[in-house]
Amino acid sequence: MQKIVIFGATGGIGSAAARLLSAKGYVLHLVGRDEIMLKALASELGASMTLGDVTDQVLFERVAEDAGDAVHGLLYAVGTLNLKRINRLSTEDFLEDFQLNAIGAALAVQSLLPALKNNPGPSSVVFFTSVAAEQGFSSHASMSMAKGAVRGLTLALAAELAPKIRVNAISPSLTATPLAESLLSNEKMTEAISKLHAMERLGKPEDMAALCAFLLSDDSGWITGQIIGVDGGRSTLRTKS
Repeated sequence: MQKIVIFGATGGIGSAAARLLSAKGYVLHLVGRDEIMLKALASELGASMTLGDVTDQVLFERVAEDAGDAVHGLLYAVGTLNLKRINRLSTEDFLEDFQLNAIGAALAVQSLLPALKNNPGPSSVVFFTSVAAEQGFSSHASMSMAKGAVRGLTLALAAELAPKIRVNAISPSLTATPLAESLLSNEKMTEAISKLHAMERLGKPEDMAALCAFLLSDDSGWITGQIIGVDGGRSTLRTKS
């Protein structure tokens, strides 16, 4: 049975993807830093797990040991939503966003590279970038910079690792996850942001999970080096004059 490793498995998108992938018959290895949530999800899905934080480089070695010799897919669903104006951003803000979004993604692939190459057929890697790395949004300097790096990483690794490993990224707009709770606590703000999208709603974790499952499956076997928007039309459409 094909094995998928999910970093950020206890987040809104990571857990939605884990449940969908489990329902499709994949064997899962879950990685997260919330021990209670991780153990509960692993128990629910019959998955193996590694507890730890992606800011700890030792974690990646442990995941490689725990995940086994052959891995069909890697989903790196770790992200930040650090919205501050440039004059309020510290060096620590920039470094943390870059570490969690970009360096963590690179180290995840690096640590699992032998297992991904050991998979009988082509393996698949899926990252997350953001619509904010395509368009200029106020108060997104640190986040946009980090997610822009993920876009570059996606293309570089897709070229380097082909044809044995496919690498793609999903580029969402604002999604209703625990990470966005503080931003969406105001009902009027939530409604206003929703109406900026052609579909007039925010993203749901299940919207992202569906594309994750497709990109990690053999059904997407001729797709690599792509950054695909799941954003309700935000990146390309302006429906109101």
